[in-house]
Order: sequence, then C-alpha cells, then structure tokens
Amino acid sequence: MKGRGIWIVMDAVGIGGAPDASDFGDYGADTLGNIVNACAAGLANRDRQGKLQLPNLKKLGIFAAHAEANSNRYSGCRGKNSNASYASATEISRGKDTPSGHWELAGVPVSWDWKYFKDKEKSFPEDAIRQIMTACNLNGILANCHASGIEIIKELGEKHLRTLEPIFYTSVDSVVQIACHEEHFGLKKLYDLCEESAKIFHPMMVSRIIARPFIGNDKDSFYRTNNRKDYTIPPPNPTVCELLTRNGQACHAIGKISDIFAKKGISTSVSGMTDDMLFDEMLKAINLSQDGDLIFANFVEFDSLYGHRRDVSGFALALERFDKKVGRLLKFINADDFLIITADHGNDPTFKGTDHTRERVPVLMAGNYAQCGNHGKIFFSDVGATMASYLGLRGDLCGDNIFKHRKMGK
Repeated sequence: MKGRGIWIVMDAVGIGGAPDASDFGDYGADTLGNIVNACAAGLANRDRQGKLQLPNLKKLGIFAAHAEANSNRYSGCRGKNSNASYASATEISRGKDTPSGHWELAGVPVSWDWKYFKDKEKSFPEDAIRQIMTACNLNGILANCHASGIEIIKELGEKHLRTLEPIFYTSVDSVVQIACHEEHFGLKKLYDLCEESAKIFHPMMVSRIIARPFIGNDKDSFYRTNNRKDYTIPPPNPTVCELLTRNGQACHAIGKISDIFAKKGISTSVSGMTDDMLFDEMLKAINLSQDGDLIFANFVEFDSLYGHRRDVSGFALALERFDKKVGRLLKFINADDFLIITADHGNDPTFKGTDHTRERVPVLMAGNYAQCGNHGKIFFSDVGATMASYLGLRGDLCGDNIFKHRKMGK
C-alpha cells in the first residue's frame, strides 16, 4: 500500500452530547462547547484573549462534529463544512477512563466493570496495602484516599520527604496513583513499587497503577515531572496495534500510547516529554516511517494540566496552540497518508468536580482515503475499524469502516 496511518488522540477533548451522560452524573458536560462559550463571554482571557480560534481544526470539521454530536442544540459551536470528513463518536464501554476509550477506539470495547474504590478515606483494602508494604519493605503509606494529585503532593510531600512513605491515592476512575519524590525516594524504586502494586491490584480489575514522580524541596516548590508511567491491564483481545505488527507493519507510539496498551502491538515508543516536544517527535516518526506503518499519538496535557485542574483559560490556550501544530502537520503529511484526529473522553473544565466527563468525541479525517462529508453519529470502535481498513488489516475487531457505515440513530 501507499501511505501511512497517523492517529492522534487529543486527550479529553470531548464534544458533549453523550446519550448516557446522565448515568455518569455528567449531563450538560461539553468540553469544547463550554470552552467556546467561556471564551466568547470573556471568561478565558488569562494569557489569551477573546473567542476561541481554531482555524485548522475548524477546516477539518471539529465544530461541525460538535453540532452533529449535539443535534445542533448549541449555537456556540454550530457549523457545517462540506469539504471536511468528520463524525461524532459514542462510547459503549462502561467507563469514561483512558484505557476504555483508547481500547474501544482501537477496536476492543471493555465489556466488564472496572474495580473502583468508592470510600473517600481509607480507600484501599488493608490486606492489599499490607502485601505491598511487605513486598517493597515499606514502613507505611500516606494518604490512602481520594485526592487531586497536585493538592495531595502539596499536603503530604514534605511528610513524604521525612518518612519516605509513598503517597497512595485514587479518584472516581479505576486507578491507584502513587506519588514519590523522584530524587529522595528514587525513580526506579517508584517504578518497582508500581510493578508490585500492579500484581496486587490488576487481579481485582483495577485498570491502572500510575507512577507519579515529583521533585522540589517544599510544598511551594513541588511539581510533577514528565516521568509518569502507567501500568495498565493488557487489552483482552488484539487491537489495531497488534493486528498491524502481526502483519509485519510497525506501530510507532507517541506519548502514553505504549503504556495504555501495555506495550501490546507497539514497535517503538517515545514518551516522558511535554506535548510540544512529543509533537516534534511525532513528525520525526512520520518522516522515518514506511508505507503501511501507523503513528499513534496521545497528547495528554489537555487532560492532565487543564481538564482535571478546571483551568478554562489554560485549556483554551492549549487548543489554540495545538491548532497551529495541526496546520504544520497538514503541510507535512502526504495526500496518500490517512490522518484521524479524535479524543478518548471529555474533561470539561467548566464542570463540577475534577474528573473526566462522559461525552461524545470528534472524529476528524484527512487524506485521499477520507471521504468528504458528515458521517454522522458513529461508535468509537468504528474509528479503529476504519484505520484498520486503510492499513489493509484483517482481524476480529469490533466496528465498521466509517465510509461504509450508516448513521447511528440520534
């Protein structure tokens, strides 16, 4: 075949409209739409000004996809673009977490319920913590609760430096996060701790154990580094990535893609950098890749720096900066390449709480393979099936090629 697949996940850039949003307590959540409205109202003017400006994503159909997702209910994002190839995608997996979203996009929906820790205090089972303490020779742990990562490090970071007891915390997601000082506790020791913790929590069907290293000397100077590492349960069935590598083609992972898929079907991986740096690494990977390869990228800072922190101005600015990068990308790729830009869930910075929000996501496509027009309301798994069809893959994936798929009912 001629051309390469380029698949970008704008982590947390949802477009509202999820039919089951109320089941998750997320009715009214609309990451893109509410950012547009906040910008128009002058409520997102820190380090930027005025209306949200996304000329390149607009040409690709992001506002038209938003209108489709919401059946044109929200005037702030109305738009049609007959020259674009776009759709809005609905998730069927019973979660609004990163692995569920990515796996379903790659053709493997999650058919089970993840394990969640519902108790806000003393969140983790005592027996599990005892096993981890014994295996890792720990005197104790800190936190053991639901928490914001930034806030819990400010609150307990200094005590961690004194005791070297790791900070364990969780959220409404199926996750165990472990924060330790990168220098005083040690990065390798933190990774080893997370590996041991995964042995305990993965059999409980906890989706991810996340290493959250930080540095600094006190609560006013602590900050998390880019050496985060996710220990994820492997997908239960082969994804697009595995089908690709089994077929002798390469999957080049950018950002946390390799961690999300537990390294299954990953040929090369670059991570541990800012999104700006990772975008440049993605361009390098595209340049070095062969026809039939897939470059699969996740840009997480929309979610980690702005969504969870409910930072509307920061999220808006990040979108505008990303839009400029998309302009560079469109000039960089070839007409025979197939580009998909999508998202894995929402994280509305105007919404209550600090957690992900259940939303539809945009599906923006470009290249000779993409057929212009509105492809309607589709499913997450249709995105992966479409990329697989482009790459000439055969296998047991959920979903249908978007360009052969009838519209989903509204």
